Amino acid sequence: MLVAFAIAIATPNVNGQQIVPPPVVSAPAGKLRGSVEGKLHVFKGIPYAIAPTGSRRWKPPEEMPKWNDTRDATKFGPACVQNNNPSESIYYSKLASMSEDCLSLNVWAPANARNAPVFFWIHGGSLSGGTGSDGMYDGASVAQRGLVVVTINYRLGVLGYLAHPALSAESPDHVSGNYGLLDQIEALRWVKRNVAAFGGDASNVTIAGESAGGLSVMYLLTSPAARGLFSKAIAQSAYMISTPELKTSTFGDIPAETIGTYLQGKLGASDIAAMRSMDAVAITAQSAQGGYLPFGTVDGRVLPRQLVEVLDRGEQAKVPILAGFNSGEIRSLRFLMPPPPASAETYEKMIHDRYGELADSFLKRYPSSYIPESMLATTRDAFYGWTAERLVAKQAAIGVSSFFYFFDHGYPAADSRGLHAFHASELPYVFGNADKTAPNWPKVPTTTEDKRLSDAMTDYWATFARRGVPTATGQPAWPAYGREHGFMEFADKPQAKTRLLPGMYELMEQVVCRRRAKGGIPWNWNIGLASPPLPPASPQCK
Repeated sequence: MLVAFAIAIATPNVNGQQIVPPPVVSAPAGKLRGSVEGKLHVFKGIPYAIAPTGSRRWKPPEEMPKWNDTRDATKFGPACVQNNNPSESIYYSKLASMSEDCLSLNVWAPANARNAPVFFWIHGGSLSGGTGSDGMYDGASVAQRGLVVVTINYRLGVLGYLAHPALSAESPDHVSGNYGLLDQIEALRWVKRNVAAFGGDASNVTIAGESAGGLSVMYLLTSPAARGLFSKAIAQSAYMISTPELKTSTFGDIPAETIGTYLQGKLGASDIAAMRSMDAVAITAQSAQGGYLPFGTVDGRVLPRQLVEVLDRGEQAKVPILAGFNSGEIRSLRFLMPPPPASAETYEKMIHDRYGELADSFLKRYPSSYIPESMLATTRDAFYGWTAERLVAKQAAIGVSSFFYFFDHGYPAADSRGLHAFHASELPYVFGNADKTAPNWPKVPTTTEDKRLSDAMTDYWATFARRGVPTATGQPAWPAYGREHGFMEFADKPQAKTRLLPGMYELMEQVVCRRRAKGGIPWNWNIGLASPPLPPASPQCK
């Protein structure tokens, strides 16, 4: 074993109390000194790659050389450069520090861990914000279930996802973009090399993430470069949108290299060298102001095909999956919806104009009797619901265990603001961190019922990471998705059910299939009233 924890000889302090020396780990990367938190050993701010600064900006990450001295690992590393959320947002959180030199990870491990499952968490934030040090992702509660928890930082925004012809020309593979995704893969490689030193099992790694973290999980599932680095996957509120391709526009998205060239002009930069010399904070802010949105790039190498196509071909990683979404996803993301129509008649006409012979099926599920709720549900299902069910359905189709969930838990502080089961509201329950949410987050109650729900969810997630089947003591057995389309509903308590929102998946699948068959039309939030006219039925869309 590579473990070299400091011998825990209790030493009396001036008050006669016992002092436990900090844990020290000897890993292939080098020695690390962490801290003791209860029965856990915690290591923060561990660099997993060389700083992607200067000439390394917009290049794949490089493995961090072994260091010789014992590195202090008691403080989180800086967040990657980003534009913060508006101060009034429920997702706003003040960052302690921020830097382009940000490729670090954090580890929570039971003090006596040996061959423990590894829970590898990828934060959300639209690929433009967030950090692995967010208090809501504190790994203590999950680690107390006998897991080694790892949270990471990865490059964000323009620094993490820019594609450009000049960058492709530099690349041995003639591709560009996806640098944030490559950071995640490098972090997984670091875990494979080093996690045994913390008591983790490198052959039992579960990748997990929410929102853009869930999108990243899907990217990793379909990326050949990530194959063999994980054995299970959890995708919470992921979104399987059409992805820009490097040089072509197959589904109406602007080619990624074209976006990069356009952005160069907006920034007034003469070339890539000039863009590399720009201040990281300034280029991040100016790129966002210029309309740049970070996404992965289908380049034929890191991301070989559109996510939907990889899944249809059965070419994704054949690993067990747990995926789901929340009933109120869009209540905190209303900017994703178009303006409401003036009347029910207008609503119905617009839907008929857009959906043709599928309009009646659409209106049955999203009726004009209460347009605001129908519009919230339409965008939720197209963006998150269809994605989650497609993931579990496609994994089940290739013969691996698949588990589906629906989070519908509300509580007074959220419900009073019209935010019942809003986007990301499951996170404090999964991580057991009701007291570590952002300042504007609706305060999570600490009632016996809420604590029981949180304990159950943490147990389900932890046991899935352990052996690929989610279980919780004293709670219902979670049915596999399978032929009965089983799922677990988390409302006031966990309840095992079958066939969530009948017809939703089939309708959304038909919409996406027709757009794919026709070409030139993306699938993302252009749904419902925002949908272009749906192409006619195609023989391949049954």
